[in-house]
Amino acid sequence: MNRNVLPALVVLGVTGLLLPVVPLAYAAQAAPASQAVPVLNGDFAEPVMKGDGPTTVGIESWTGLNQRYSPTASGRSDSSHGVALQKDGNTLQQRLRGVRAGARVTVSYEDSPAVSKECTGEQVVEGQPYTVGGSGGPVREVTTAGDPDRTKGKPGTGRWTARSYVFTASENEPLLTFTSKVTDSRTHVTCSPMIARIRAVEVPPVLDKTVDKTALGTSEAYKGNERESTLHNAAAACNGENACTFRPDTRTSFRYYDRARVIGEAFVNCTRNTLEHSRLLSYAERGHDSVSQTYADANLALNEVARLPTSGVREEDEKRVKERPMATQFALAYEKGWQRPWQWFSSDQRTVVEKIQPGEVSWVEMQPSRERVEGWFVSKKDDYRLHAVIDGPSRAVPDRLLQRTGPMSEAEKQRCTAARPMATTPVGADAPASSSDKGLLKIPAPTAPGVRSSDRSMPLD
Repeated sequence: MNRNVLPALVVLGVTGLLLPVVPLAYAAQAAPASQAVPVLNGDFAEPVMKGDGPTTVGIESWTGLNQRYSPTASGRSDSSHGVALQKDGNTLQQRLRGVRAGARVTVSYEDSPAVSKECTGEQVVEGQPYTVGGSGGPVREVTTAGDPDRTKGKPGTGRWTARSYVFTASENEPLLTFTSKVTDSRTHVTCSPMIARIRAVEVPPVLDKTVDKTALGTSEAYKGNERESTLHNAAAACNGENACTFRPDTRTSFRYYDRARVIGEAFVNCTRNTLEHSRLLSYAERGHDSVSQTYADANLALNEVARLPTSGVREEDEKRVKERPMATQFALAYEKGWQRPWQWFSSDQRTVVEKIQPGEVSWVEMQPSRERVEGWFVSKKDDYRLHAVIDGPSRAVPDRLLQRTGPMSEAEKQRCTAARPMATTPVGADAPASSSDKGLLKIPAPTAPGVRSSDRSMPLD
């Protein structure tokens, strides 16, 4: 996922970090096309029913105990089951998987007044009220179609009406909620508005590729439809060789060239001649991940089970590659999806030959190729989900090495014109030279063994 996050609305507990709702900011790009959103168990068929209902067993992937009817008992011609919302305040909820903050979501579904034989005509004659809402969207008040021909003791046949609800998600994994508004205390619990066949599509937000690798956003964790207050439990659930599967989101994963940086020294030619020489350059790249950044932003020590090979210390990261199950889960999913191995870190050496003209400077810039992958660590039971963005050096395209020469800066010109540093003359440094001695200079006799000594004098003209 990723992402430039508004200042974190984070409240820290004693033993964990509370995760914020994170609106995203996006660079101006062409808007993506509409895409389907997976609504889990949108026909309410799981778990399998025995008989026609109503039953109050929990509906798989949904939160809230509601009355469920078979397609036949619901008066439907397809395989969708009908769910009655029960009485005032009861809800039916699911988080829409994979939807990011800023997405424009359209939910389509059908509603009907209750088919329960407990209903009287006056309870359904003008329809039954409920609300529908999604995170960030308005709560819409809706009334089902009426069913004026009902009498108590006789089941209804359903008066199903197609509906749609549109909202802009204010958080990742927005929560879709249907709420009963039947307030009559005399109304039987089964005599309440019904929902069936829920589907959704989204126009996802434009991806911002300018977000820096050191600010990948806040990771999030969920258990079912509930947001977890910490990442600890979800990370611990993945702490086994096959405990979790990483599911990459190809829509928000991409390759890119990072900002250029200077490697090695800059050579300044202050001479009057062309200089030519070779030198060895060494450089390295490391990985980054949003999980560790989330802990760091909350000033918490990184939990052992959440440590991916992105510390920047080569020995430590090599150890984590071998020992951390989440690292293996991510690498396996990446290789399966992109048909090439993932690398958490890289390093290389290059020998370059430089030819520097007089009055010029020579330097080398590095522009590394990188990859950013967003997705979810999902436990085998699909109960815990941990969102993560991982950024590392890419094998897909080569790095760029830019060997450059150019004119000196003003500071470099001043350095080149500076006087050669020398020792000072402590006495008479600024006095004129004295007159020379016009006498004879006596040459001392040689003192080396075996050398014949002689006294000589030499006139000085």
